[in-house]
Amino acid sequence: MKIQEFVNMDGFEELMHNWAVATGLATVAVDNEGNYISECYNFTDFCIKYTRGSEEGLRRCMRCDREGKGVYHCHAGLIDFSIDLVVKGEKLGSVIGGQVLPNDPDEEEFRRVAKEIGVNEDEYIAALNKVNVRTEEAINAAANLLGQIINDYINAEFERKYVKSIVVGLKEGVEKTSSIVAEITQSTQELKKLQSRQKILSLNANVEAARAGEQGKGFSVVALEVGKISESSSIANARIEKLVQEISQVVSNMHDEKKFELLMKD
Repeated sequence: MKIQEFVNMDGFEELMHNWAVATGLATVAVDNEGNYISECYNFTDFCIKYTRGSEEGLRRCMRCDREGKGVYHCHAGLIDFSIDLVVKGEKLGSVIGGQVLPNDPDEEEFRRVAKEIGVNEDEYIAALNKVNVRTEEAINAAANLLGQIINDYINAEFERKYVKSIVVGLKEGVEKTSSIVAEITQSTQELKKLQSRQKILSLNANVEAARAGEQGKGFSVVALEVGKISESSSIANARIEKLVQEISQVVSNMHDEKKFELLMKD
């Protein structure tokens, strides 16, 4: 199951964008394989162009991506976060981001990192100076808020999709039931015709048995049984007709187009 299969991604992007504007933190949504499923918001040159732009920096970042949970300090000295996206107990991806400083940076420490990952120190520090500073408490609160908002949204979207599929299936079932009811009604009409013929046959058989006298006794017994069968069939058919009427009424109520239109609305 993938988030894109049931979520309105325009609404998803709007939530991500508004949160990024409000907090100044970077964020992006990824699937379980690490593929981006949203736009990247507030990504810094410090992280993307320089740290991840170097082979060693990228290797370290990918390890952080795999191992980082919740709010954590990345290898480069920034604070990042990773919040699971979960629907019905199944993890479908994560929202990751952060890319902010918890306090004013120690320039010498970041020059050391630049040397280790093989990037120009001065350019690295220049990019570092553009990174936002947030308290760790504020970063925790913002990350947790985003996780709650996005998880609530995707779970609501899942339920909407699930309910809609049930309604579609129900409507199809009602239409099929209507067809079956029509077939049963047609069959009961045919059965009525057969019952009428059985009654006529029974009467004729009794008449012929009476004419045949002693030799027609056996025929008379058969005629009597045909009459009983016809009477039993008539009673059974009446019950069937009553049930069909009740089913038809239920189906008719369920088939109210206005009700379906209301249920089918997004």
